[in-house]
Amino acid sequence: MELPKFVLGDNTDFPDDIFVIHLDFPRFVINLRNDEVEIIDDIEEAEEQELSEELERLIVEATEFYDREIARYNE
Repeated sequence: MELPKFVLGDNTDFPDDIFVIHLDFPRFVINLRNDEVEIIDDIEEAEEQELSEELERLIVEATEFYDREIARYNE
């Protein structure tokens, strides 16, 4: 099965939160309500610093993905 790069998620325990999940490495979840990011993969601190620019780019991509999906939904 081929997985998409990003998926949207929600949870009834967090009714005001919208999550974007990045499924490629480095896997992470961003909560769009408060921009909190949780990295799923085990990444050492040194690796995280090396990936920081990549993560920033991916986080921007994740929010753009959400905006595009919402626009498509509203059409």
